[in-house]
Amino acid sequence: MAHQTPVELKARLEESEKQFDFLTEQVSQPAVISDQKTFQRLSRERAALEKLVVAYREYSIKFKNYLEARDLVANEKDPDLKAMAHEEIDLLEPQLEEDLKALQILLLPKDPLDEKNTIVEVRAGVGGDEASIFAGDLYGMYRRFAESKGWKVEVLSLSEGTAGGFKEVIFSISGDEVYSWMKYETGVHRVQRVPKTETQGRVHTSTATVAVMPEADEVDIDIKPHELRIDVMRAGGAGGQHVNTTDSAVRITHLPTNTVVQCQDERSQHKNKAKAMKVLRSRLFEAAQDAQNSEIAQKRKEQVGSGMRNERIRTFNFPQGRVSDHRIGMTTYNIDEVIGGDVGPFIRALADHYQTEALKEAVK
Repeated sequence: MAHQTPVELKARLEESEKQFDFLTEQVSQPAVISDQKTFQRLSRERAALEKLVVAYREYSIKFKNYLEARDLVANEKDPDLKAMAHEEIDLLEPQLEEDLKALQILLLPKDPLDEKNTIVEVRAGVGGDEASIFAGDLYGMYRRFAESKGWKVEVLSLSEGTAGGFKEVIFSISGDEVYSWMKYETGVHRVQRVPKTETQGRVHTSTATVAVMPEADEVDIDIKPHELRIDVMRAGGAGGQHVNTTDSAVRITHLPTNTVVQCQDERSQHKNKAKAMKVLRSRLFEAAQDAQNSEIAQKRKEQVGSGMRNERIRTFNFPQGRVSDHRIGMTTYNIDEVIGGDVGPFIRALADHYQTEALKEAVK
């Protein structure tokens, strides 16, 4: 087998390495260090290249050893040394194949939104009270997953179900590369289990929808004051919870798009308005992204569908202890661990799948 890195790929890797070395030298200059804005910009550019360059250098060392082993096989007279060289070739060949694929993936264009924090909306779909309970389970799953990654979760708005869980819960997740992980969770999630209210032990199927949006900064989306209608009212909730005697609940309508966001979770009208604006900015930002690039994602309404049982991306089957992701055909039998927050293996598998598909498109 001839292990030749394609000329174009090699040129791109070498250029990335040169740029990384240049940036490394730049961020050590006193003049750059004293200019925090420039220092932070160059540091981000360097960090974006670091993983690729480290992988390329490791690949280069292996490739050099591989060529030396091939040379030994071709020219060495000592049979023992020749046998050792054959063993090294057998060991390195599959590693080089995998490393080269990983380098090609690292060279793929990055999603510019991957670094952003997220707004996640979980809503009960089909199934009445059981759907609300399941929406609560999904919120708990994401909250525990976020905690395991060292991320911060903040509830922005919620509407409690009559038998537990949530009719709707909107929350933000902030931390390192949150959107790069959470973006794969958008869609309809289905649960199959015996509800607590079921007296005859029959398995019911219910759904909840999940929408994941990159959190927009004020610089990302320009909302003018005259485009907003802001209404304030008294907060109310199931069973008398969150009831206020003051007008603290806030409903904001973005008039050009008729996008409506309401928040009443906080006792303070000011805090509710701030949370509602955070959700509104993210919804408008996502809509703008969708309009600009139809290849990235379908519009939010299409992403989550109507919540009907057959529009599902993942199924949680409690009687069988099974979790299945229908997009990649992945099934595990550790439902308690997954619903307990261990959703990472599914997300990593989805990321690998879509990166592989993007690589196939790139080399066509």
